[in-house]
Amino acid sequence: MKTVILAGGFGTRLAEYTNLIPKPMVEIGGHPILWHIMNIYSKYGYNDFVIALGYKGDVIKDYFLNYYSLNNDFEVDLSNGTINYINEKKKNWKVTLIDTGINSMTGGRVKRLQKIIGDNPFMLTYGDAVSDINIKQLVKFHKSHKKIGTVTSVRPTARFGELSINNKNIVESFQEKPQTTQGWINGGFFIFESKFFDFIKDDNTILEREPLENLSEQSNLMAYKHSGFWQSMDTKRDRMVLEDFCEKKNTPWLK
Repeated sequence: MKTVILAGGFGTRLAEYTNLIPKPMVEIGGHPILWHIMNIYSKYGYNDFVIALGYKGDVIKDYFLNYYSLNNDFEVDLSNGTINYINEKKKNWKVTLIDTGINSMTGGRVKRLQKIIGDNPFMLTYGDAVSDINIKQLVKFHKSHKKIGTVTSVRPTARFGELSINNKNIVESFQEKPQTTQGWINGGFFIFESKFFDFIKDDNTILEREPLENLSEQSNLMAYKHSGFWQSMDTKRDRMVLEDFCEKKNTPWLK
């Protein structure tokens, strides 16, 4: 099963970094967040990736073209151009890089991949969030309900301390930045049957609007509830949170 990663947006809320590079190439722990996301899938044996490019897609292309030289020590024999990698760290990844347009919306990017995906089910996620989600359990859940789509629902960590207050205004509990007990949100990590392409009109289609709304109206979208770790990287602050995990060598999404 192929894994599609949306990596073409402008990342305007991370403008400190995205003026020069696309959002999925912003680094945490010395690697682009895109690398971290791919490792989540690879851990469960899913190594066939399709990257939907747009804004500064050439940066992502250059990264994969030069992946081994960027991630390994090597020796170059300038007399014949031979390169010998030292203690080579290999990846069993097949990476397909497709330009899906600078201004395409999220749904439009997916639609442009239809010929590559074919009639097969596929996984889909955003290029800016990591999680300790069990991909094999996600796939098992999707196959069990036989609907067109599955979306992973998550409860993110609260930005501020959460108070439990009784009707006398007494604080009964205080938790500093816990996992929120409020409603579930879209955490990405989708799985779709190929019929989903019929729900996408063109480049201007936003994935989270008509396609998913219509799918849910037809009772064809199921939620896989993930109560474990999940963190997006929408802002500089979010990146600092993820970087802190890496500095403490506590990366639940890579365990």
